[in-house]
Amino acid sequence: MFNRLVCILTTAIVFALPATAELVRAEGPAQIGDRKIGDTIVDLRFKDIRGMNRSLADLGKKQAYVFVFTTTQCPLVRRSIPKLVDLDQRFGPQGVQFVAINVGLEETLRDVAAQGLDFEASFPFVKDAELSCVKSLGVKRTPEVVVLDADKKLVYRGRIDDQLRLGGALPAPTRKDLEEALSDVIAGRPVAVAETPVDGCLIEMPQPPDRDTPVPTFHRDVAPILNRRCVVCHREQAAGPFSLTTFAEAKSHAEMLAEVVVDQRMPPWFANPKHGTYQNDPSLTRQERDTLVGWVRSGGKEGNPGEAPKPVEPPVSGWRIGEPDLVVSMLADHTIPATGFVDYRHVLLPALFLNDTWLEAVEIRPDNPSVVHHCNMAYVTSKGASQKTFITGHVPGGQPMELSRFHNGTAFLIPQFSSLGLEIHYTTTGKEERCRISVGFRYPRQTVHKQLKHFLLDPRRIAIEPGHGAFPIRASQTLKEDITLLGLFSHMHVRGKDMTFYADPPGQPRKTLLQLPNYNFGWQLAYEFVPGQQRLPQGTRLEAVAHYDNSAFNPYNPDPTRTVPYGLQTYDEMFNGYGFYVSDDEDLNLTIDPKLGAVRR
Repeated sequence: MFNRLVCILTTAIVFALPATAELVRAEGPAQIGDRKIGDTIVDLRFKDIRGMNRSLADLGKKQAYVFVFTTTQCPLVRRSIPKLVDLDQRFGPQGVQFVAINVGLEETLRDVAAQGLDFEASFPFVKDAELSCVKSLGVKRTPEVVVLDADKKLVYRGRIDDQLRLGGALPAPTRKDLEEALSDVIAGRPVAVAETPVDGCLIEMPQPPDRDTPVPTFHRDVAPILNRRCVVCHREQAAGPFSLTTFAEAKSHAEMLAEVVVDQRMPPWFANPKHGTYQNDPSLTRQERDTLVGWVRSGGKEGNPGEAPKPVEPPVSGWRIGEPDLVVSMLADHTIPATGFVDYRHVLLPALFLNDTWLEAVEIRPDNPSVVHHCNMAYVTSKGASQKTFITGHVPGGQPMELSRFHNGTAFLIPQFSSLGLEIHYTTTGKEERCRISVGFRYPRQTVHKQLKHFLLDPRRIAIEPGHGAFPIRASQTLKEDITLLGLFSHMHVRGKDMTFYADPPGQPRKTLLQLPNYNFGWQLAYEFVPGQQRLPQGTRLEAVAHYDNSAFNPYNPDPTRTVPYGLQTYDEMFNGYGFYVSDDEDLNLTIDPKLGAVRR
C-alpha cells in the first residue's frame, strides 16, 4: 500500500512539470541504479515462456535491442504495449529486437505468455524472476525502456513517449522518445535525449518471510502436498525423472522443486485460468506453492516422522485405468536406431472385434516409453482407417482415455468386424533401443447413454514465414447438432507457441473455450470440462487459432530461415485442434456385458 501511495504522489508531481523539464540531455546523464549511459552490458539473464533460461546472446546480432519492463497489472503497461507492437512492426525489419521483460513478483510464465498473446505481439515476452535484469539495467518502474546499441552499450533509458501517465494522458505525445532514440541508433548518431523520467508503477522487490509464520517441515506440511500432486509421476517405475516419496529424495531435489513450483511448470498444465475451469487441472493452489517454496527457502527441515502421511500405494497392475478387461500387444518388438529421424511406423494389432464393442477406458502402454514420442490408435474397417476412426493416443504428459470421469454414461464404440491399428512416432535416445506397445481396454459397468464423438480442426496448407515470431494459422467448422463438449486437445510441433479455441454460438457473443498461451511440445495434455459446462447449440462456429514461433529465438527451431510446410516429422509442422463431445439429443440406454463389451440382448 505504501509503495502504491508513493507511486501516485510521484505521478502527480511529474504530471505538473512542463515537458521541457523532463528531458535529460546526453551530455550530462544522471546515474540511475548502477548503470550509466554508455556502459556496456555484458549479459542479461531471463526465462522464456517455455521456462528455459536464456541470455542476451540468444537474441543474436542486432542493430539495437529494446527492453521494456512490464507487469500484467500496471495500467500503463497495458496501454503501452500497442505502441511497442507498432514500433516493432516498423523497426523490427531494420534489425531492432524488442523484448518485454516481466517483473511481476506473483506473475507466472503462463501470465507472461498470455499478455503477449492478448496483444498479438510477435517479439519475445520473458520473465525476470530474480530481478537480475532490473538491477543490471538500473530500472525502477514499468513500463520503463532500455535501449542497447549493436555493441551492447546502453544508449537510452526512460519512457516510450510522454503521452500516458497514471494521473491522466495527453491527447497525443509531444515527443516520441523511444522512436527518436531508435532513429538515432539506426542512423549511427548519438542518441540526442539519452534519458527521460518514467511515470509508471514502481517495481516491487521481494519481501523477507514473516518471522511469525511457522516453518514448514517435510512430514507435516510437504509430504501431503507431494502425495496429492506429484507422486503419481515422481515415484519408482513412473514417468517422472526422479522419485519424491521420501524426505531424502525431496531434499536432494529441493532447489529444482522450488524452481518449477515458482515457474508453475509443475505439475504440467498450460490452460489460462482466466478462460475456464477444467476437471483434470492438477495445478497447485497458492497455499501449496507457498508451503513448498517456504520449505525449501527455510532449509528443508525434516520435522517429526510421526506426522508423516500414509504413503501412496502404487497401482497394483501398473495400468492407470486399473486392471484391463482386454489387453492386446504387438506381436514383436520394434528396434529404434541410436540417432536420426525415425519414419512413422504403422502396426496392425492381432485383434478382431466380432461384435460392436463399447469401451469405458483405453490406455496405450509402451514398455519403453522413453522412445515413444506419440502413438495414435484407430479402429480399422474394410475401408481402412482415417481421422474419423481415431480412438485415442499416447502423448508426452498425456493421460489414458477414462470416460467414467464424466459420470454421464459415455462410452466409445468399436464397430463389429473392426481391427486395431497403431501409428507410432519413435524418437532416438543416443543408443539402440527396443520397444513393444500394448493396449488395455476396460468395458462399461454402467448403462451407456452417450457415444463419444470427436471433431478435428486440421488445416493442411501450412506455410510458416521464415523468422516470424508469432505466425498465425486458424481453422474452423460449424456444428450440425446440439452438443456437450467434454474436452479439447492441441497438437503442434516444435514451433507451436499457443493455441486458443473459440465458440461463436448463433446470436451470442464469442466465448473462449480454452487458451494455451505457452504451448509445450513436451507436454501435450487433454483439457476436460466438467460435464454439462460447455453446451453448444447447432450452428455454433468453432474456431482454433494458433501461432508459430519460427524465429531464431525459439531454442527448438531447426531452421528459422526456412518456410515451414505441413508434415508429420517435427522439422515440419502440424495443426491439430481436437474436440471430444456427445450429442445432446442422444440416449442409447444400453446395458453392456462386462466380459465382452457387447450389448446384452
